[in-house]
Amino acid sequence: MEKEEIQKALAELKQQPKRKFVQSYDLILNLKDIEIKQNPVDLFATLPHPAGKKIKIAAFVDQELSEQARKFCDLALREADFPQYKEKKAAKKLAEDYDYFIAQANLMPKIAAAFGKVLGTKGKMPNPKQGCVIPPNANVESLVKKLQATVHLSAKKGMNLQCKVGREDQPDEQVVENVLSVYNQAIKQLPNEAQNVKNAVLKLTMGKPVRI
Repeated sequence: MEKEEIQKALAELKQQPKRKFVQSYDLILNLKDIEIKQNPVDLFATLPHPAGKKIKIAAFVDQELSEQARKFCDLALREADFPQYKEKKAAKKLAEDYDYFIAQANLMPKIAAAFGKVLGTKGKMPNPKQGCVIPPNANVESLVKKLQATVHLSAKKGMNLQCKVGREDQPDEQVVENVLSVYNQAIKQLPNEAQNVKNAVLKLTMGKPVRI
């Protein structure tokens, strides 16, 4: 994938009808030659530039990280707060309201018991691969900054990976760099790298996809 190809796709997207709101750009990688049911693809990619939407982060912490979590996260929960989410409806709303969950490592068994069914179903349990299970001496601020620039791509049933890579009101160069970055990070996670990508397309929220 080359910069010029992405720029050409962006120019074509700009010719589509305007909407009354600022649309997002989505990158879609259509896959091939992968047995998704046997080998689901699930990965996180870091963007060089924010994709526009503010990421909401909740933290499950003990006393060591409580102050940092309250300062840098959108929600900080101590073990004493867990019972208020005992009702499934409350737990589901929590899962829907926040994009990522981080957890102090020593609390993970209790988090799994209290929230595992709901957060697990939505793929939002604190993820060690993503660096979201942290020791009591962790730097919460740096993790939050990283998560604000992180996107999740998953292909567990369908043969495509999709994520936001920018907005209409962003400079094109930032969108181009985001697309290239996500593409390069994603193909490294595929069994045969670029050979597993059938094609790549860009689309606006309400627009028709344009092939890169």
